[in-house]
Parts: sequence; structure tokens; C-alpha cells
Amino acid sequence: MFIIKNNKNLIIMKTNLFPAIKLTAITLVFFAGVYTIIIWGIAQLAPNHGNGEVITQNGKKYYTKVGQAFTEDKYFNSRPSAVDYNAAGSGGSNKAPSNPEYLQTVKARIDTFLVHNPGVKKQDVPVELVTASGSGLDPDISPDAAIVQIKRVAKTRNLSDDNVKKLIEENTEAPLLGLLGPAKVNVLKLNMALDQLK
Repeated sequence: MFIIKNNKNLIIMKTNLFPAIKLTAITLVFFAGVYTIIIWGIAQLAPNHGNGEVITQNGKKYYTKVGQAFTEDKYFNSRPSAVDYNAAGSGGSNKAPSNPEYLQTVKARIDTFLVHNPGVKKQDVPVELVTASGSGLDPDISPDAAIVQIKRVAKTRNLSDDNVKKLIEENTEAPLLGLLGPAKVNVLKLNMALDQLK
């Protein structure tokens, strides 16, 4: 009786456990090795070899897909960052919209924005200019969030509102295939274009 039970267990182990171990080993080799090498190889064909889009200005390199801090009035503001724009520590605040501390932070951001943008009403401040993205590194804002900052930037740089608005239009990326996602403006590219204006 004991031998029969042991044989049964051995048969069950052979039919279930060993194939599961083999499948685990195969998927581990494929996804940790083969798949990784394939994706790395494809990335080498991309511009900048998969290291992201980099812009060099005045001898300094900037990654266009990582949010940057712009606090001077002569620049367009980026989205706030819960991680102080640290790409090594991407993340959000993880606080609920009802959290008193979070509400205080948003209120302070609104107040600061209104001080630097006189003439803008509280209800006209785009939500993305006072709330951080999930990653804390969002490099883009909506065209509306750029337009609401035109007067401040134009006045600080002694430019006409129309010239600044035209620059926004030139730096607005349309939705993918005209359908997927919203129109967006990369804040870094827009501010660099501003610096290049004579």
C-alpha cells in the first residue's frame, strides 16, 4: 500500500511539478535574456540609441522627456513635481484629493501662480499647473496651460503677446495620428525656443 502511494505521488510530481519548473526556467531565460536583447537591439536603431531625446544648448545636455523646473518669470512654468524633478526617484505624492496637506499644497501653488500672473482669475488656472503628475516628471503641458502664461512671459521679455503665442503654436504637438491623446507643449523645448528669440 505504501509503495503504491509513493508511486502515485511520483507520477503526480512528474506530470505537474517538472513541467512547471521547465516552463518557469524557459520564461525566465526568454524574458530576462532573449526579449531584453531584442528590445535593446531595436533601441540601438532609434535616434540617440534608445537614450531618449537629448537637446544640447550652451554646452549643457537636457532630456526632453523629463520634466524640468522653471521658476523664473521669463520662462513658462512646468507641471509641479512631487519628487522635485528627480528622475531617479519618479513618483507622485500619493495623497488623496481630500487630504488636508495636499489641499494646502495646491492652494499655495494657486496663490503663487496668481501672484506671478496678475490678471488671471483663480478659476482660469489650469489644473495641471498646480497638481503634479503621477510620475512627477511630466515634461508637457496643454496649449491652454501655456496660453494662460503668455502675458507674464511676454512682459518679462519685452515681446508682443502675438509673438509668444506664435511660438506656442510652433511648439504644440498634435495628438498622435490626429486622434490619440491630447495636444501638448513640451515646456523645455518651448523655453529653449524663447531663449533663441532675438
